[in-house]
Amino acid sequence: MNRLFFAGLLLLLCSAAKAQPAGYVRVKDIATFKNQFAAASQKISSIKADFEQEKNLSMLSDKIISKGKFWFKKENKVRMEYAQPFQYLMILNNNNIYIKDGQKENKISAGSNKLFQQVNKIVVDCVRGTAFSNTDFKVNVFESKTAYLIELVPAVKNLQQIFKTINVITDKNDYSVNTIVLNEASGDNTTIHFITKEINTNLPDALFAH
Repeated sequence: MNRLFFAGLLLLLCSAAKAQPAGYVRVKDIATFKNQFAAASQKISSIKADFEQEKNLSMLSDKIISKGKFWFKKENKVRMEYAQPFQYLMILNNNNIYIKDGQKENKISAGSNKLFQQVNKIVVDCVRGTAFSNTDFKVNVFESKTAYLIELVPAVKNLQQIFKTINVITDKNDYSVNTIVLNEASGDNTTIHFITKEINTNLPDALFAH
């Protein structure tokens, strides 16, 4: 599976002794944070946003910048559409995944592949605030004045071969996702910034059909 696919999947991952991220301090009361995060996330029924993606490849000195649009609708519907500098579409609808890369189309049932199931769950967990219940990861939480940083560290071998960590940065006001940073085991990394977010707007089911 290609790297773009994993970058696209994550509307939404080293040890316990790792130093805290710059500008953040570790959250001491994890239990209270979990409850607040889960309660706030349950109030989010849909998200519409533009996004900007920065890809850093160890073999290239310049960043690869992409732009597009993102949609999420409860329960498990995600649409991520790249518009610049190329066209690429990924739709996740429950256990079904649709990918269109140029003229090539691919339909996949996540239920038939364990890795797809795991990636599917990561996407939903990041958006719905249920990451703490995912036993595939160890979760660390940090905070700044304006944001929370949720660090997901893979605890199973097949995900450890792909990701070093996934960092999900959420807004302190409504707990919605601002940024996702995918740190790959290879040393490459991808950062996705969500901008001009619209929370709980009406999204037709047709957006997630394919």
